[in-house]
Amino acid sequence: MRVATFNILHGRSLTDGLVDAERLAHAVRTLDADVLGLQEVDRDQERSGGADLTRVAAESMGARDYRFVAALAGTPGATWTAATGDEQPDSAAYGVALLSRYPVRAWEVIRLPALPGRVPMLFPRRWTPALVSDEPRVAVSAVVEGPEGPVSVATTHLSFVHGWNVLQLRRVVRALGACPRPWVLMGDLNMGPATARRASGMRTAAAALTFPTLDPARQLDHVLVDGLPGPFTGAAPDLGLSDHRALVVDL
Repeated sequence: MRVATFNILHGRSLTDGLVDAERLAHAVRTLDADVLGLQEVDRDQERSGGADLTRVAAESMGARDYRFVAALAGTPGATWTAATGDEQPDSAAYGVALLSRYPVRAWEVIRLPALPGRVPMLFPRRWTPALVSDEPRVAVSAVVEGPEGPVSVATTHLSFVHGWNVLQLRRVVRALGACPRPWVLMGDLNMGPATARRASGMRTAAAALTFPTLDPARQLDHVLVDGLPGPFTGAAPDLGLSDHRALVVDL
């Protein structure tokens, strides 16, 4: 079973600044994943031509089942509110998606703890901390009927605030605890491999630099596993869009 995670930057290419649905479709076809987790996914946003990017990806990979889960309703960077799950299907939203070529027998949405207010953070080339706030965060999990039995898979996009993303990761792992093993947890976790392993108690399936795309220096995107023996084969291809590389792993 091949799994992949990809922060798609709402489908935007850094080379020309454009969002092209066909370019996203080609990238997804290139991954050839059986189960795919996407982050920074637009639905009905003006900046991405009003497209449902989850549907674009689903049709491209031949997904049998898929689910988009909004983290926020409205327009990122403009007027938005935290999503509740009660939004109208055709309303503008932004979040994560999980897609599978195999049948899904159960879904769960996990809304993660929100950062309380603004917090100070240090950034490169700044001598003093800056006060930052964060957007709502969410995860979605599925029990997938894989070729050798059920596999519980989750995808998420965690906070960039150090420490808070650890708390959120542990919340996702607790939710997986009610699901059948083996577990696969993938996404843009906004932390390095050592922190991801310690915080989750899970194994890292692949080590590969994923950010930034053109000259990657860090691994922020991960596939974590529990209950799978390995060995695994992984790669982080540059797919011609986003500021992240995808991470693809054969389990």
